Amino acid sequence: MVPNSCPLLAVRAQLIRLLVLLVFNIVSRSAKEQDSSPQISTDGSEPQNTSLEIDEIVFVIQSQKQPFHVTQARNLKQDILQQAEAFSQHLPTVLLIHELSKQEGTWTIIPILPHLSTNYGKKSWIFFCEEQTRIQVPKLLEVISRYDKTKEWFLGKALYDEQSTIIHHYAFAEDPIIFKYPDFAAGWALSIPLVNRLAKQLKIEKPFADFTIDLKHEIALFISQKSNGPQLTSVKEFCTEEVTASKATNCATTFHTYLPFCGKLVETGNIFFAVKTCKKFHQERIPIVKKTWEKQAALIEYYSDYADSSIPTHYLGIPNTERGHCGKTFAILERFMSRAVPEVPWLMIVDDDTLISIPRLQRLLSCYNPKEPVFLGERYGYGLGTGGYSYITGGGGIVFSREAVKQLLASGCSCYSNDAPDDMVLGMCFNSLGIPVTHSPLFHQARPMDYPKDYLAHQVPISFHKHWNIDPVEIYQTWLAIEDEPVSHQIIKEPKNGREDL
Repeated sequence: MVPNSCPLLAVRAQLIRLLVLLVFNIVSRSAKEQDSSPQISTDGSEPQNTSLEIDEIVFVIQSQKQPFHVTQARNLKQDILQQAEAFSQHLPTVLLIHELSKQEGTWTIIPILPHLSTNYGKKSWIFFCEEQTRIQVPKLLEVISRYDKTKEWFLGKALYDEQSTIIHHYAFAEDPIIFKYPDFAAGWALSIPLVNRLAKQLKIEKPFADFTIDLKHEIALFISQKSNGPQLTSVKEFCTEEVTASKATNCATTFHTYLPFCGKLVETGNIFFAVKTCKKFHQERIPIVKKTWEKQAALIEYYSDYADSSIPTHYLGIPNTERGHCGKTFAILERFMSRAVPEVPWLMIVDDDTLISIPRLQRLLSCYNPKEPVFLGERYGYGLGTGGYSYITGGGGIVFSREAVKQLLASGCSCYSNDAPDDMVLGMCFNSLGIPVTHSPLFHQARPMDYPKDYLAHQVPISFHKHWNIDPVEIYQTWLAIEDEPVSHQIIKEPKNGREDL
């Protein structure tokens, strides 16, 4: 007779259920204990809270010397301190980067790391932000507290190139999206252990490239590639949406759009546009200017190596050069100050393949005083690690106040040859005069598809450069023709394969 096995099976099943429940409780308890630990997993999992006070964070505002920008930075500093005062007796240190050193290259960040390490090496974090970054200080403290302050961290909102791009020298060409770099507008942070190590490294080695083109990309390269530091950790609460946007609800940082307006548009009759061209581009490029932005210019002249009455172009006695154009540019500056053209407060020099929005330029210039020397555009740098200079890259357009041109020509500073790089010579000259470059990221040396979509999404651009592998009229209509509409919805069409120099 076979014994009845059902009761035994039932008991066994009950024992198995109890064993599974016991194991689950043990694992759950272990997970909770790990969750309460201040250590952050290195496997990319969600970090946990650690103890952090607001005075352990040093805020560094990426400010500029020009008066309008100084005011913007000081207002942000005051806002940070007022927020901190509302919940803490210990206020954070807030620094304006242009005040940290008289060295021209301070804006490139790397030269000031030793200073930050020496003076704030016992703090926990350095948080960098732009003048228009809006910070919810309690929320920022909560977010940064998730990361172990004793470890090396590089935090920010991640940008990446969808295709290799000329402005990054076609870096990571095989798979450009693998390399992440911070959107400065959202703010970005370095832990003090990382700052201290980088500072020590800089005492031994000066890893400065000759040119500074896209600082946010070059900072990330320096930290993660050249210094064997951490890759950028993307922080979802570092945002570039407007503070009123629904997506900004959980953000520690937001961003106020990059197109400032200070109350009164500069009239078109107060801006003189000088277009540099040459005979071989009269039929190819000049018609594009006339189809797009010329109709909004009250004062415009074309300067060429050949006088063509049908355009018309003006020949200033300077033969065409393949590169540089310094002689032509300085001849334009002389003409601007002469009686040959109307006396107006502003001059913008552009290439014949530069696309611009004049209404947006009118808004931007409302924030600057033409009676002061203003030298405005997209800022690059040369030799800034060894006493070099900043300059405005010419492709995106260079804006001068009349006072700036007056002081430049009076100084006697000039080209060492007609084919010298005009934008770099101008940078050297203004640097010697103590007139700072004023940077605006709304001017672009390249095409829209050469920049990350998320980067352009919070801009109202003023210019783009190059007709290469695009329809320039379509680019103008898409990106520049509408005066005030945000561009975050616009689609960047993929260009054809190939490469070209800036």
